[in-house]
Amino acid sequence: MLKRFLPNEYVKDIYEITPTKLKERGIKGIITDLDNTLIEWDRPNATPKLIEWFTEMKRYGINVTVVSNNNEKRVKDFSDPLNIPFVHSARKPMNKAFKRALYMMHLRADEVVMIGDQVLTDVLGGNRLGLHTILVVPVAKTDGLMTKFNRIIERRILKKLKTRGLIHWEE
Repeated sequence: MLKRFLPNEYVKDIYEITPTKLKERGIKGIITDLDNTLIEWDRPNATPKLIEWFTEMKRYGINVTVVSNNNEKRVKDFSDPLNIPFVHSARKPMNKAFKRALYMMHLRADEVVMIGDQVLTDVLGGNRLGLHTILVVPVAKTDGLMTKFNRIIERRILKKLKTRGLIHWEE
């Protein structure tokens, strides 16, 4: 049961995830969380560096879809200027939003990675569907109210995983 919370990879930030590495593994699509994965939870727009990352993924033919538990306005205001498809009010870790993103990209689970900053929503949800999961360090030191609660539980889960020798990175 505990292994459902274990990401396949752990990286400092999304910029360590390159289209070359993804293509080598046969990856054609990315499902990514928005808040504290791509940008700070309270930042409305993409940074120039993030825009370049999206452009690079597109150049290599890798589809990106944002899947967020946040409301439609928040996710739409971020995604529309970048012409990136999205699923809002996702209710992660439930499967429905992940399946919808796969359908929107016309891809199978084995062709897609899930990138996120939370074990309880992003990693668990991706793992439940058989996606390759990549956990990133949150880009902000602060969180929204619900995420603060999740982080308390997440720290306990990560501690158990580390105690059992299942994770090998430093926090």
